[in-house]
Amino acid sequence: MTLGDIIKDYRGTHKLSMDAFSEKSGISKAYISLLEKNKHPKTGKAIAPSIQCIKQAADGMGMDFNILFGMIDGNVNLKEDIENPLKTVQNKLIKEKRGVTINVLGRVAAGIPIEAVEDIIDTEEISESLASTGEFFGLLIDGDSMEPDIHKGDTVIVRQQNDAESGEIVIAMVNGGDATCKRLIKYAEGISLVSLNSNYAPMFFSNKDVAEKPVRIIGKVVESRRKW
Repeated sequence: MTLGDIIKDYRGTHKLSMDAFSEKSGISKAYISLLEKNKHPKTGKAIAPSIQCIKQAADGMGMDFNILFGMIDGNVNLKEDIENPLKTVQNKLIKEKRGVTINVLGRVAAGIPIEAVEDIIDTEEISESLASTGEFFGLLIDGDSMEPDIHKGDTVIVRQQNDAESGEIVIAMVNGGDATCKRLIKYAEGISLVSLNSNYAPMFFSNKDVAEKPVRIIGKVVESRRKW
């Protein structure tokens, strides 16, 4: 997906005009239009958004910058920015105290509250500032459905919440099964849980399916960590 596709989907889901999203994000209405058309009016080439633009879009949609950056297919212009937010984030993580320990779970089974899960296989540390935003747990990824971004053996850091924005990576439970990691896409008529690996077909659930199966969001992935 291009940044324009993601913004357009977000605007549609939240019934926002370009003017309204411009006010939320600080990106001009004219540039939002260019992003969504993905075609430069003079050169005809695809638009390559800057890192700063992606950061503004992430703020406007309430998304984690790194997750949004990972969702974008196509070119990104790293030279337009006075300061690269990726470097800023990395430097901040190095300087920031990591002092809050969370449990890493091997699996999350349906019907068991997170705090009652006994399949604790490891621990991870998160920053105090992140910990202050909610309750967190880690989950060990088993399988290749989220490659190339998230690999088998990676640990995802998850904020416990029962909903998320369209386009965000979530941990969901379907029809009483174990938890699964997927990208959430929202539509007026339902939702899709989408693998990043194109070998796996998206799973669509109507609004009726969501209520009756049920399909339940238990958290949003805010970070992925790899130990190899």
